[in-house]
Amino acid sequence: MTFWSYYVIALTVITLIASTWLLWVTSKKRGNNDTQSSTETTGHVWDGDLTEYNKPLPRWWINLFYLTIVFAIAYLIWYPSADKVEGKGNWSSRSQHDAEKAKADEKLKVLYARFDGKGIDAIAADPVALVTGSQIFSNNCAVCHGSNAAGGKGFPNLSDGIWKFSGEPEEILTTVPHGVNVPEGRQSVMPPMAPLLGSEQAITETAVYVQSLSGLKVDEALATAGGKLYAGVCAACHGADGKGMPLLGAPNLTDNDWLYGSSLEDIKYGLVNGRNGQMPAQLPLIGETEARLAAAYVYSLSQPKK
Repeated sequence: MTFWSYYVIALTVITLIASTWLLWVTSKKRGNNDTQSSTETTGHVWDGDLTEYNKPLPRWWINLFYLTIVFAIAYLIWYPSADKVEGKGNWSSRSQHDAEKAKADEKLKVLYARFDGKGIDAIAADPVALVTGSQIFSNNCAVCHGSNAAGGKGFPNLSDGIWKFSGEPEEILTTVPHGVNVPEGRQSVMPPMAPLLGSEQAITETAVYVQSLSGLKVDEALATAGGKLYAGVCAACHGADGKGMPLLGAPNLTDNDWLYGSSLEDIKYGLVNGRNGQMPAQLPLIGETEARLAAAYVYSLSQPKK
């Protein structure tokens, strides 16, 4: 046990002993006289004739106080009351949490049973399922992707039709449960390109060319030089035309969707340091059916509204 555990235990024991002693001393003053007719005073007098008497506490009050001390001792014995010391009642907050969670999970299992094994496109057509899916998304996904699923820098926008891998139902149902750049999930890593490009000038030229692919206004001379470097270093993943490869998780560089920003500094940072964004697997966290419902909700966001 730690110092603070011993400190709290000692403080508790001293308080109980001191309270018991104080009650005992107080009750002794009653002697054999169980009435409250004592004329002993404290010596305090106000307004000339208002005297403060020193009468003993009522017996019922003292007995009630004794009962609270007995209750406190029983409580400390029955429940865990010290670090790494189990109570006689074998109760713990963890066991109570697990028991209540098991009951809640059983209720949810019944509720979710009708969605087991269904394709997320079919689930997305069910308004009730979408409400549940949106709640699961809010509780587990919104912290990164935003409450409206619009994402942010480094976190993809899930409400548009632009996908790093693919927007097909089976692809989303692979990504959501198993994650990205985690042991069991999809792998989508961009290694640092600086060693291959070789110089600061080459990095700048390549970054300018990447900007030009999406129609940004750039220095044409730098873009032309960068195009040759891009063809030798980046085209293997992003394609000769820059439209990306969903199979590798290599994004399309010709649209206006920039996960990390479209500024020259942002692109150069990616070329120098690489990119290795991660998404945790949701399957171990929320279970298969809940992950399926969340995936269905995500799928519905990019579908035309009827």
